[in-house]
Amino acid sequence: MRLERLLGMTLELMAKKRVTATELAAKFEVSVRTVYRDVELINMAGIPVASFTGADGGFELMDGYFLTRQHFSVDDLSVIYTLLKAMEGSMGGAVAPAMRKLVSLHPGLASEGSREAVILSMSAAESERDRIRRLFQAIRQSRIVRLAYTSASGTPSERSVEPGNLLWEKGVWYLEGYCRSRRGKRYFRISRITELEVMEETFIPQPLLDEPEQEEVQGIQAHLRFDLSVRTRVLEQFPGECTYQGDCVEVRTTFYKKEYALSVITSYGTNVEIISPDDLQRDVIAHIEAIRQHYAKPRGGDRK
Repeated sequence: MRLERLLGMTLELMAKKRVTATELAAKFEVSVRTVYRDVELINMAGIPVASFTGADGGFELMDGYFLTRQHFSVDDLSVIYTLLKAMEGSMGGAVAPAMRKLVSLHPGLASEGSREAVILSMSAAESERDRIRRLFQAIRQSRIVRLAYTSASGTPSERSVEPGNLLWEKGVWYLEGYCRSRRGKRYFRISRITELEVMEETFIPQPLLDEPEQEEVQGIQAHLRFDLSVRTRVLEQFPGECTYQGDCVEVRTTFYKKEYALSVITSYGTNVEIISPDDLQRDVIAHIEAIRQHYAKPRGGDRK
């Protein structure tokens, strides 16, 4: 952990002109005294950090200094190169300059053999790659995009969006942007974008402020427990929301429509248990009873 903190502090110093001890202490959750000790270790490692006192005091790297390959092992750089390589399929040439710089530090990175120890896949599915490339260009050019989008509950809508960032989380790509249709910041899962059009209209990028999202936060907050026999399907249906608890898989998720929640839960039969909320349990029981009564009715061919 300390080595990671020292590297983190070094990168922080590289990114900013001057950083105070208090800022570093808050960022890395250590005491100011620990910050001073760590800065001294960074100096001892050959990275020249200048210290300034007074109201505008703090730490900064000496003018003209930059990190060279002597401060990263080939394994360190290999991990970074592998991450960039894995993203190349989605981002196209956008990551190529950074990859070339890494190869200039260690030419061996370009050989497949040096990366066999680390195998990652951050690329999107083939069906999503074109959308990601076009969104990436729209972000760089500050162009409005129009989306045909299907929400998690299956509700289709059309959106006009000022794209801000592309995010990759737990194997899933998202677009973060200002939705003109909903007048607020929204996240759009790339796999749920069915149509995409990049407009000629441009916009002036503004900070994407967090704000209450009434449409998005409403829903049924469900806690479900699944038998391990259906874990493969559960992991696919609830990516990033699953945790193993001994002999079961627990899921905490949000359903935005009760009908959708009932259809999903009942499809698992006796392999799922509703931990909360109680209202959802009662709704499922009522739903199953309605199905039972439906099939208990005499059919036309059964009448005598």
